[in-house]
Amino acid sequence: MKSLIISGGYLDDEFVEKYIGQGQWDVTIGVDSGMSFFYRTKQVPDYIVGDFDSVEPKILESFLSHQSEEGQKKPIILQFQPEKDETDTEIAIRTAVSQGCRTIHILGGTGSRLDHVMGNIHLLGMGMEQGASVILADRNNRIRMMPAGELVIKKEEQYGRYVSLLPFTPQVEGLTLTGFKYPLKHAVMQCYHSLGLSNEIVEEEAEISFQEGVLLVMESID
Repeated sequence: MKSLIISGGYLDDEFVEKYIGQGQWDVTIGVDSGMSFFYRTKQVPDYIVGDFDSVEPKILESFLSHQSEEGQKKPIILQFQPEKDETDTEIAIRTAVSQGCRTIHILGGTGSRLDHVMGNIHLLGMGMEQGASVILADRNNRIRMMPAGELVIKKEEQYGRYVSLLPFTPQVEGLTLTGFKYPLKHAVMQCYHSLGLSNEIVEEEAEISFQEGVLLVMESID
């Protein structure tokens, strides 16, 4: 199953509408002020989660009214106290996983708050540990985290021109890159270095494989 999470960071409505139209979503979730997108576009998510400290009261009230009106789709609303250990986006990912989703896309997870962006990047790993592939996307970037294994990116499906790789563990071992402008064979990539930045796909498809560690894969549009 596949889930789309709309979080409360920066959202470009045109981009989000296009992104939604390119996929089929089994579970949709609005996260706190991320529900504003659904309100603006007259859509109703399957779930609304958060402490609701950053959403306009009228927007929350609008979705609450759906629960009492006949003939309207009724979102499941999960409200939490602001004083909690998890962010609203983490709760949304856990909700998607609990519903059987193994592919999760997050929009609105980036913006000017770098602490939030870094926190959401870490959440990619939380989803990975629970057996879900979590993708963080905006108009310019698609970010995912992968454990040891293989990933194939087709040139016609890549997200922009550049593919950057950064180790998320102290090192990634046995890294082999084929189909890239800068290939590697059984290399060791270590933290605190910039070796993996700004590679490019030069063949019909490119393959990333490694034997040990966790790798952050970022595709970017310049």
